Amino acid sequence: MIVLVFCIMKLYHGSVSIVNMPEFGVGNRRNDYGQGFYCTEHIELAKEWACFSGKDGFVNCYNLGLEGLAVFDLTRCHILNWMAILLENRTFDLSTGLSSVAKDYILETFLPDYKRYDVIRGYRADDSYFSFAKDFLNNSISIEDLSEAMKLGKLGEQVVLKSERAFNALSFEASLPVDSSVYYLKWKRRDQIARNDYKVIKEKSSPLEGTYILDIIRQQWKNNDERLR
Repeated sequence: MIVLVFCIMKLYHGSVSIVNMPEFGVGNRRNDYGQGFYCTEHIELAKEWACFSGKDGFVNCYNLGLEGLAVFDLTRCHILNWMAILLENRTFDLSTGLSSVAKDYILETFLPDYKRYDVIRGYRADDSYFSFAKDFLNNSISIEDLSEAMKLGKLGEQVVLKSERAFNALSFEASLPVDSSVYYLKWKRRDQIARNDYKVIKEKSSPLEGTYILDIIRQQWKNNDERLR
């Protein structure tokens, strides 16, 4: 899904250090959406992410000029598009034969053409949310449960700069110190709430209700399937 916009986006990047000039072409290739510069539009979330290790950090503030940039808004796509991108970039422990088959099917059927975009907006998959995706691959939860789980803890969305053109459109505004004694606890609390709520969802889950990955494979769902809307 391409969205051409002509405005300024305010972005925040939580880090243990000041990052006034993000460098294109560096960073972990195994992040959610591959190599890129990961930010959020929400300063409070960025403060939590800055202190996730338990140490004080910084929130780096930027303006992104979006004129002429192609933005892929993954939040407007269905959950299996998000899963496919995650599977292509993150490392999954495929402990069962079904999970391996499921990975191949999702990549072949639901992977969007996201690499040609300058910017990606989508869900962030930290450790707790990553575990939800693994359970879905292992046929432990339904797609309905997965969609509900993604809303837990109000993790928020991330904005990822992918192209050199996007990096060139980013301007540094300021860097603010973040106190880990406040924001590390907030991050832990948000994560724990998500895990506790997910436990309730999983306990209520029934193989007789909902649609599981095995059903999706057997029924040969396609990317434009109305059941994904």
